[in-house]
Amino acid sequence: MHPPLTLHKHPMCAEIIEQFQKCHIEHPVAKFFGECTDLKIKLDRCFRQEKALKRKANFEESKKFKEQLRAFRKENAASSCQ
Repeated sequence: MHPPLTLHKHPMCAEIIEQFQKCHIEHPVAKFFGECTDLKIKLDRCFRQEKALKRKANFEESKKFKEQLRAFRKENAASSCQ
C-alpha cells in the first residue's frame, strides 16, 4: 500500500506518480494483471528514499536544536552563579 498520491506532498516522486496514474488510466483492466507493476516498484522505492531523506533532515535538525539547548543551559548556569 502506498500513501495518497498527491504531487505537492511528494515533490521528489512527482514524475513517477504522474506516470503511474497515467498507466492506471490507460490500462484500466490490465493494471490488475501487472501492467503498471514496474512503475509501482519505482514509486515504492522513491517513497522509501524520500522518507529516509526526511528522517535524516529531522535528525540533523534535532541535533542542532540539542546543541542550542546545551549552549543556552550552559549560559544560564554561568549567569546564575554570578
